Amino acid sequence: MGNRAALIPTGRAALLLAAMAPLALLLAVLAPAAWSAAPALGTLVLALVALDAMLAGRLADLAVTSDPDVEVGGEGVIQVEARLAGGMPGRAEAALAADPRLLQGGRAEAALTRGAEGRWQAAVPFSPTRRGTGEIEELWLRWTGPLGLGGRQVRRMVGQPVRVWPNLALVRSPSLQTFLKDAQFGLIARRMRGEGTMFEALAEFEPGMDKRRIDWKSSARHMHLYAKEYEAERNNQIVFAFDCGAAMCEPVGGLPRIDRAVSAALATAYVALKGGDRVALYGFAARPGLFTPFATDARDFPRLHRAAAGLDYQPQEPNFTLALATLAGQLQRRSMVVVFSDFTDPTSAELMVESIARLTGRHLVLFVTMTDAELAGIATAAPEDMQHLAMAVSADGLLRQRALVLGKLRQAGVDVIEAPWDRIGTRLIDSYLAIKRKGAIG
Repeated sequence: MGNRAALIPTGRAALLLAAMAPLALLLAVLAPAAWSAAPALGTLVLALVALDAMLAGRLADLAVTSDPDVEVGGEGVIQVEARLAGGMPGRAEAALAADPRLLQGGRAEAALTRGAEGRWQAAVPFSPTRRGTGEIEELWLRWTGPLGLGGRQVRRMVGQPVRVWPNLALVRSPSLQTFLKDAQFGLIARRMRGEGTMFEALAEFEPGMDKRRIDWKSSARHMHLYAKEYEAERNNQIVFAFDCGAAMCEPVGGLPRIDRAVSAALATAYVALKGGDRVALYGFAARPGLFTPFATDARDFPRLHRAAAGLDYQPQEPNFTLALATLAGQLQRRSMVVVFSDFTDPTSAELMVESIARLTGRHLVLFVTMTDAELAGIATAAPEDMQHLAMAVSADGLLRQRALVLGKLRQAGVDVIEAPWDRIGTRLIDSYLAIKRKGAIG
């Protein structure tokens, strides 16, 4: 495209013309013979606008660049760089149009700062709110002359894609990396021993240990109490099943629940792969969707990361009966199935409970959901009037129904994790490690 720009008046020029209108009217009343001065002043202002626009110079170069890959909820930057030549520009501004998952409302504006050799630049920060590929669509650049009365404006098609990936902040967290590093060198090997199924070694019996683990023959031979330690079983199958329906598309903490769930699952999957277990992802809504092959090594984690980016947002009610029956038919051995979901209607939740309960006959099942902080806040807030009181009563009723559904899941043999969105990942990792130590999966 060329660098031809349209000449435009600025807001300052419009204000100046508006301020001259009362002056022209006053002049017409006090000195009717001098009425021709009013249009002359207007013509002078328009001439100044045109002159100022000419003095703004021409656009020699324009570029828009962005981080090609950003994590959902992370921070990205769009760089706008322009080079203006042959004039005395006073100010430059840019406006961007992009996919709403990149820019709130699909639009952002920024003022450019002057650099050396006529270069102007601006950095537009953005934080993606959904996974997928968004596009920076268009750019409008406007720069004014030294008087600020006239300027020039160009419009450019950008068409630059930005891939938005699942967030791996928890995977990169120093605490988790330290844990995995210590585990690798055996500094916390005892954490992975205990009530598993594979005999590992004998250790001195300590208060608090299960007395059933005492090896009486070895204790009698050494005249000292020794207990058996078992290594946690490896090569377990872990399946993370995601409800991608309407309830999981609702935001919590500024991001959809499904994205919070994906981040927690990927962090736990990373730990599981490091521990020698096999991991797969499964997504569903009205129909079964994504089902990845089992990853068997930590080197396969990028494949899981890419697959998780394909879990779509689907504004429809999930079919738990079909989805979980399909999953059960795909699993050839006992596995740990982690179901991420949420619910608002206790009637439809009954079908969810029945479907999840069927899995417990053969598999170990965890149900993971995020606490509704907004609902809890309404229920516990001091009512200011009758309307707030009615809202508090309704919210309390919904919380009681929610607790009833979770109680039914526990009665069916399902382990339930309910935590705030910012702690769901660590709670899931802790639960996985506790289950692994007990050897309850295989």
